[in-house]
Amino acid sequence: MQTNKPDTLEMIQQLIATPSVSCVDPLIDQSNLPVINLLANWLNELGFQVEILPVEDGKANLIASLGALTPDSTTGGLVLAGHTDTVPYDEDRWQHNPFKLSEDSGKLYGLGTSDMKAFLALAIEAAISFSKSDYKQPLFILATSDEETTMAGAKALVDACKPAARYAVIGEPTGMKPVRMHKGIMMEAIRITGLAGHSSNPEYGHNALEAMHKVIAELLRWREELQQTYTNTLFEVPVPTMNLGHIHGGDNPNRICGACELHIDIRPLPGMSLKDLRYELNRRLQQVMPGHGFKLETLPLFAGIPAMETPAESALVKAAEKLTGEAASSVAFGTEAPYLTELGIETIVLGPGNIAQAHQPDEYLDIDRIEPTVELLRKLIHQFCIE
Repeated sequence: MQTNKPDTLEMIQQLIATPSVSCVDPLIDQSNLPVINLLANWLNELGFQVEILPVEDGKANLIASLGALTPDSTTGGLVLAGHTDTVPYDEDRWQHNPFKLSEDSGKLYGLGTSDMKAFLALAIEAAISFSKSDYKQPLFILATSDEETTMAGAKALVDACKPAARYAVIGEPTGMKPVRMHKGIMMEAIRITGLAGHSSNPEYGHNALEAMHKVIAELLRWREELQQTYTNTLFEVPVPTMNLGHIHGGDNPNRICGACELHIDIRPLPGMSLKDLRYELNRRLQQVMPGHGFKLETLPLFAGIPAMETPAESALVKAAEKLTGEAASSVAFGTEAPYLTELGIETIVLGPGNIAQAHQPDEYLDIDRIEPTVELLRKLIHQFCIE
């Protein structure tokens, strides 16, 4: 395919040089539109059909397709997916400029090299190895917003029922090893409101800290039940986990504690529903509360990320295992995979970076991973779009 695009390293450089930090703090949060427009310009020049899907103010997804779209592309086709946002960075801890691609000792440094802007450049490089007329099934390049914060981009895809394809590879950092499962993430606040009063007489109030003691005991009982019920030995930690991570209550030793709040983190295994867990959490805790004098609320700290599992017998899983020589495994971190799975797309996570470099100062990508990744993607494209 004849191209006017920059070469691979120049594409990575331009992506890294275009800031797109997403953060829950609006003072730090940035638009991803400059990155989306950069990708759109390249892909338009390369003959892709390009759609920019608005997500919210200053944020958008990009869906670019090459090859004929059939009335029901879910019978075939491949998505190469990545998110365009990065996490915030601590400038004083970087030895390299986070927004300039720097080569040093066989590594390419820059914010987003490993997690995961560089993958989008490698996906484009693999896609143009074939003529447009070679494509019997569509190839999609998918670029999303806000993966590092709210998953708003992935949720917008579900709402739009796009893209329509059979298989997807998300290029998150897995060290070139295919991943077909990850745990979910659920973070909840548990708030108890009692009644403050003078500590000289317990009858003057209702102590929320003492009520939280009952809540914590019930949470530990529930955690044990969950870990006895659910096990998956393909995970490093083979059971669902529950962490009691933050608590605050009261204001002074001589006042009965009028309010107390606990934050917990639950990491469910595939097959465990966030909706069901939230229902059971509230049901159990309401049961252990004293009959009067207290109000208990359970509130999500964020919407949560479902667990993901793609069957071991999936053609994509088997192809990735054969091409990498690695058995498909699991990871502990969350991705956009469950949202693509909700669209009926069999999805794996497979990228050239390493998770140890993600979200770290002096994030880097090993240069010797670039060509093998492009070649791997070429072979997947050939198998699922060309043959």
